[in-house]
Amino acid sequence: MVTKRHQDVVVTRGAIENDTISAVAAKYWAPFTKETHEKFDIKLIDTIYQNEMLKTQFNPRKIMMLEFSQYLEGYLWPNYKPEEASRAYNMSIVVMINEKFRERNLDSWAVFTRKPTHFSAFFRKVLEFSLDENELSPSEQSALLTFLVNAFGSLETPIVHNETKKLVSIEIWDGLLPAQREDMFKKHKKLRKLWEATVKRMSAENKFHREYLWKLIEKFKKTLKNFDGSEGEEEGEDPIDSIKYCERFIELLIDLESILQTRRFFNSVLHSSHLLTNCLLSPLIATEAGSLFFQLVQLLKFYARFEIDDLSGRQLTHKEVSEQHYQSVTRLQKAAFRFFKENMKEFYLLNISSVDTRRALQKQFGEMQHEEVYRFAEYLHLVPEFGDDAIEQAALLTRFPHKHLVETITLHCERRPNQLTQLNEKPLFPTEKVIWDENVVPYESYTGEGVLALDKLNLQFLTLHDYLLRNFNLFQLESTYEIRQDLEDVLFRMKPFQHETRDETVFAGWAKMALPIDHFQITEVAKPLVGEKAPAVVRAVVSVNIGRRHDIRQEWENLRRHDVCFLVACRSRRSAAGLKFDVRRPFAEQIEVLSVRGCDVEGMLDQDGHLLEEYTSYEKKAKIPGDLRKFRLLLDANQYRLDMEEANKVDIYDTFNLLVRRDSKTNNFKAVLQTIRDLLNTECVVPDWLTDVILGYGEPDSAHYSKLSSAVPELDFNDTFLSLDHVKESFPGYKVEVAESHEEKDVVPPFKLHFKDLDRRQDVEVKPGDLQTIVVTPLVRKKETPYSYCPRKNQVQFTPAQVEAIKSGMQPGLTMVVGPPGTGKTDVAVQIISNIYHNWPNQRTLIVTHSNQALNQLFEKIIALDVDERHLLRMGHGEESLETEKDFSRYGRVNYVLKERLELLNDVEKLAKALNVVGDVAYTCENAGYFFRFSVCRAYEEFTAKISTKGGVKLAEGIVAESFPFTKFFKDIPDLFSGNNTEDLKVAQSCWRHIELIFEKLDEFRAFELLRNGKDRTEYLLVWERGKEQS
Repeated sequence: MVTKRHQDVVVTRGAIENDTISAVAAKYWAPFTKETHEKFDIKLIDTIYQNEMLKTQFNPRKIMMLEFSQYLEGYLWPNYKPEEASRAYNMSIVVMINEKFRERNLDSWAVFTRKPTHFSAFFRKVLEFSLDENELSPSEQSALLTFLVNAFGSLETPIVHNETKKLVSIEIWDGLLPAQREDMFKKHKKLRKLWEATVKRMSAENKFHREYLWKLIEKFKKTLKNFDGSEGEEEGEDPIDSIKYCERFIELLIDLESILQTRRFFNSVLHSSHLLTNCLLSPLIATEAGSLFFQLVQLLKFYARFEIDDLSGRQLTHKEVSEQHYQSVTRLQKAAFRFFKENMKEFYLLNISSVDTRRALQKQFGEMQHEEVYRFAEYLHLVPEFGDDAIEQAALLTRFPHKHLVETITLHCERRPNQLTQLNEKPLFPTEKVIWDENVVPYESYTGEGVLALDKLNLQFLTLHDYLLRNFNLFQLESTYEIRQDLEDVLFRMKPFQHETRDETVFAGWAKMALPIDHFQITEVAKPLVGEKAPAVVRAVVSVNIGRRHDIRQEWENLRRHDVCFLVACRSRRSAAGLKFDVRRPFAEQIEVLSVRGCDVEGMLDQDGHLLEEYTSYEKKAKIPGDLRKFRLLLDANQYRLDMEEANKVDIYDTFNLLVRRDSKTNNFKAVLQTIRDLLNTECVVPDWLTDVILGYGEPDSAHYSKLSSAVPELDFNDTFLSLDHVKESFPGYKVEVAESHEEKDVVPPFKLHFKDLDRRQDVEVKPGDLQTIVVTPLVRKKETPYSYCPRKNQVQFTPAQVEAIKSGMQPGLTMVVGPPGTGKTDVAVQIISNIYHNWPNQRTLIVTHSNQALNQLFEKIIALDVDERHLLRMGHGEESLETEKDFSRYGRVNYVLKERLELLNDVEKLAKALNVVGDVAYTCENAGYFFRFSVCRAYEEFTAKISTKGGVKLAEGIVAESFPFTKFFKDIPDLFSGNNTEDLKVAQSCWRHIELIFEKLDEFRAFELLRNGKDRTEYLLVWERGKEQS
């Protein structure tokens, strides 16, 4: 990329006070000198534009000074009159709006919204100036395109939307070929009626708007055509401004294609104009200066072919995309049969997969005559009709050269790789080519002036696939930026230099996050799976010397499975004599990075080369003598395939000389990218009520539970409320009633609340006066055990706002709880989790936080509530920081299950003795299950049959206590029964529930007997557990 960098962009207080702009602003428009302002002088605007903007090549420092002084708000727009405003006046407004967007001002259009009278006339002027080819310089033209980019990116602003929609309405189809319009009408029959109605409304007044984008594209083509790759070379410089104009124009087209509102009718215009063909055949795209232009064109090509129905916005399936492709190639073969039946038999008789590759199409049509290729393009409705007039034919052949026609047909008919397949074959780790590419990953010095070949996170997205894909790409590049910082820091510390006698790189420095590689070897390259190109797995072993420092040794030995490291091959650009590195100077000038490859740590190897499993860290660690350690690594299979396909004489996997690790807290990027990729491969990612909100369509609050038909009118709030008065205080404006079967004075928590206003979602008829009514029903929990047990309850008296957040969190839909520190967000979240756990005990709850500390705070409060600890699992790093003696990590939970299993089996053995059952019934969970079904259940059934009343016969007092078969098992409870049959029956039921719970747990733990190693047990734990927390 060729750029012009302005120095001293940061504006200091001293610069503001000493700058001439500040003095002029104080005299004419500064808000603090409002009472002494001089009269408006329109010539002043021209002077400022010429001297402070144009002559300085729109220096950001000068523009920033004008923005600080409120030049637009205080002088330009309040005095704007379209009929009097000069070109400099309009351009000044354009530049100031661009500056607001460069500074990421969220209210950039506010000055126009407050006074919208002349905005339409001003916007029209901007459009007219953007088509000018003579008076404006390339930098001014780029500024106008930047303004248009900002405008099309602000469609949520009404005054901007009203102007931009005129440029992308169906009227722009007036420039399409009639045959092309007919093709669109055949795909969408309703479009014909819409077009006919639009034609009737067309007027000469709207001609400018419907032809604007066509004219702008033609202007761009002329600019692109004038660049032959040699312009400016004699003077020793490249035409920077013209290249920047081309880059900015492609950015504008990408924005138009990536928003459904603008793409709907413009996409046909883009294809009809052959703009992609012009870009791909341009000399600029092959030059070093055009590297960014090339990347932008590839991004435009991606969105121009995006798998979506342009009119409905529906994402196309792979089958639908394939059918469209087959239709295009079939039409091409029919054209060959019609015009060249004798000469192209091989082409039209072969199957589609044999002729639809770029190579096959280029070869076939590249050898044909110019006129013959034109006939094909005409048959495909890509060019105007050839006609019979020789003069017109010559003009058309001049307008569409042979190479241009071949490329156009190829773009139209070539086999397009599936977007999902491309993503699955894409490496997750960045390489040296991406890490140090400033077009994609800019440095901190980036000021926002230039264009970047990046996706944008707009307010609207084409499809869910588009949303996830943009996030995938942007997060990958954000991670790449952090990785570059870490690598540069490590390499500066390691101080590499070229050995004087041996052809190798030696490190004169030291870094705790990097070690020189002693030996590296690829040990396994598995064959690809069916239907895949990359190897199934690529394993390698790396040997490093971890040194003598105990803390550093421990950090390297504690590398976990799936921790990410980087293999680096580097060398210094300096000799050992001049080995002085300066971190303030550009990194690339001092150290040359030959290759960077990411890898996953599979584990550390012992002396015999066996992998030390992760679970062994919870037992006794094997002590490995010496300082040399071997790690088994998993390389990126997709990247390995790409490396092997490149025809390089030097194998980069033999050149690595440094192993670099990163801080575990910031090194989770691969897991995030893998998750996004898995979501993209999933058919349904989010519920329907959330899809439109994510894509930016419809009302923003449409995902709130009050707008959903699936809202639950009756909920168990468990221990949320401390009293009935607390319920009344929590719902101001609601009428709170107690259920008919209960007295208000006797009502105590926990409560179940019935919201009458949500009954409408269940098709229940409710009187209008009862809509704001809540019916409170107190709940009586069944006693789960005869032993004394006091459940942990919430002690926080939640405010009405917090209760509404808890209610919303328990309902279907999206809930966002926002507030400053100390407002109880964590307590609210914990209560929501607890209530969901008790309302839907068979569902899983996943908690994801931005940091380990935040998760630990949540987890510690969840532990303090009435949630069974066997349903809690803490994943990710940071579990060691939990302020609890219990271990909630994966291996800690496995150990807890195994320990609990032994205790429960002891209880089973005790129960067998109480029932006088002989045999080893407590040997395994399976034996215990048989014992429960055939002995315990039979004993309880006999007991229930004995105490059941038949024919109204009253039971003798004490019969329950005498008949209960498990009294010996509960002999540790003094005075288990009182002699009152009614009370004794409740005790007997709680005893039976206690026994049932023992065998329920053993049934859950049975799998841990079958799974013999720690890895299998932890993986089963993830599938089995109902509650999961992850950082």
